[in-house]
Amino acid sequence: MLPLNFKKYNFRFKNSENKVQIFDVVRKKFVQLQPEEWVRQNVIHFLVEEKKYPLSLINVEKQLTINRLKKRYDIVIFNSDGSIELLVECKAPKIKITQNTFDQIATYNMQLNANFLMVTNGLQHLYCKMNFIEEKYSFLRQIPDFSR
Repeated sequence: MLPLNFKKYNFRFKNSENKVQIFDVVRKKFVQLQPEEWVRQNVIHFLVEEKKYPLSLINVEKQLTINRLKKRYDIVIFNSDGSIELLVECKAPKIKITQNTFDQIATYNMQLNANFLMVTNGLQHLYCKMNFIEEKYSFLRQIPDFSR
């Protein structure tokens, strides 16, 4: 897989039916290694190892319904009260982050109400803090470390 703009993390891999799989520490199972999954797994390790978010507060690839359409978010980090601290949208490295990418995560966040957003293709990372009162977001250099 392509080197990404993250530190190097230790991953577990296995080969099954001539397909490479990577172990997802959140879902506690091996999943097929695709470019977007490679980004997602790096983000999970970044959040846990660098930002110190507990695995117990991280949720991966869950379905939500928006305007009667079934969608899936990539990563959500919950606060201990059940509210959402961070919503992450992962794209494959070859996918450019565009306004459409932001529109996608913004649409998800209308339902989820995360305090922070992260959009990444593994090479470029964009971070935002939501301001629900003024209905806007501001870009950040980094997302905050876990602080509870």
